[in-house]
Amino acid sequence: MDTVIHKIGRRKTSVARIYLKKGKGKFTVNTKDWKDYFPTSAHQFKLNQPFNVCEVENKFDMTVNVYGGGMTGQVEAIRLAISRALCEVDENNRSLLKPLGLLTRDPRMVERKKFGQKKARKKFQFSKR
Repeated sequence: MDTVIHKIGRRKTSVARIYLKKGKGKFTVNTKDWKDYFPTSAHQFKLNQPFNVCEVENKFDMTVNVYGGGMTGQVEAIRLAISRALCEVDENNRSLLKPLGLLTRDPRMVERKKFGQKKARKKFQFSKR
């Protein structure tokens, strides 16, 4: 496999485009090192999760372009893209990733604000008199 695998992952309003190829584990997000871009250990664990499950740590180089949303949304979008790419590398990875829910696109989005209301569900204060 000398070709570059291109996959997309989404979560809330975040979109992550990932380019995966064989290498030594170089991982950049928006031209920065991934540990600088996502400094928290919880986010770093989520990004490594598909590699740990498939036992292929430091075997692929990745370049990620991600935009939209917040940090957690971006992390989960990247995680989905990585999982999809690993399935294309080896079809056996699918049986490892699917039971953990790493191939499921999370459909939850922010509910829109409705007119005549303060927020999506919250109403203006009601006054009887």
